[in-house]
Amino acid sequence: MRGRLPGHAAPRQEGIALPDWLPARLLHVGPEVIVLDKPAGLPVSARSGESLERWLPALRMGKRRDPQPAHRLDADTAGCLVLGRTAPMLARLNALFAGREVGKTYWAVLRGELRGEASVIEAPLRKVSTRERGWRMEVHEAGDPARTAWRVLGRAPGLTFVEFTPETGRTHQLRVHAAHLGAPILGDAMYGGGPGRLHLLARAIALPLDPPLRVEAPVPDHMRDAVAACSPAAPG
Repeated sequence: MRGRLPGHAAPRQEGIALPDWLPARLLHVGPEVIVLDKPAGLPVSARSGESLERWLPALRMGKRRDPQPAHRLDADTAGCLVLGRTAPMLARLNALFAGREVGKTYWAVLRGELRGEASVIEAPLRKVSTRERGWRMEVHEAGDPARTAWRVLGRAPGLTFVEFTPETGRTHQLRVHAAHLGAPILGDAMYGGGPGRLHLLARAIALPLDPPLRVEAPVPDHMRDAVAACSPAAPG
């Protein structure tokens, strides 16, 4: 089931046991690029415990090297994660992400009702840390520039379903910008969205390759009820 990390494993590949959730989450497999629908709750890397890094050898699929992530997603964010399968492609992907040439679309359900239908938020972000609360990001005039376009996709009492298009890639950018708008992402306890699972999906990725590549991830199970409540006709 999407959004869960079952403990059972599928048959072995490249000497590594594939978890049974992984094959169905391969959104695109090409000679040089893989796009994975990363489950919410799975870190890309971790010093201990479960992470995507553990399964990279199983995704070689005939290559001599493990595919490597070309960017990062927060552990609790579901959706499109791009992996480079060759060293030249990984370098190219890294350059595209660094140069802000990759089209990134996110869907989120916000805890609160936004005014208006679409706008752009420009609010610089910086990292802060305290002994009591640990580290977090905050809007501050001395922070790094951060810019996010948003538009409303649907509404329900107390909720807003939005599409985010980040034009910069700061840590926790969408989460902090949503909170700054007065409607934090549902399930984002760190920034005021309340308990539960984070309702944030890396919905689509557009890579300016030859030919261009655009891939979409489905709405994860834990977001479906809230998305349907806001917009019953919303695609999966």
